[in-house]
Amino acid sequence: MNRKAESGDMAILDLELSNTTRFEASRFLDNPETIAAFLAEALHSNDAQTLMQAIGEVAKAIGVNQFAQDAGVNRESLYKTLKGGDKTRFATVQKLMLALGVELTVRPLETANACNKGIQ
Repeated sequence: MNRKAESGDMAILDLELSNTTRFEASRFLDNPETIAAFLAEALHSNDAQTLMQAIGEVAKAIGVNQFAQDAGVNRESLYKTLKGGDKTRFATVQKLMLALGVELTVRPLETANACNKGIQ
């Protein structure tokens, strides 16, 4: 019997969320491998703002002052950069990544696209 599930079939939960707190990824970014995996996932989103938010979470995890110092910028400039999203220059992103001890890498996509068809 193949039957499509309908919205009326699902129970609706009445949750009290007023006592919940915002999820802070920075609380869980406690080692280089976790930080690298977190940033890699943000990078996979192909969205500059998501990447900058992720870098901001890592900055909170390691300490904003220390991160700014490692990146060679002052704290105010760092905050401005992290809010920049699409307007942030690649050189700046690279500088922040190096300060975090991670690097951007390139690898082929799992699914071939039009630009690499015919390349052997």
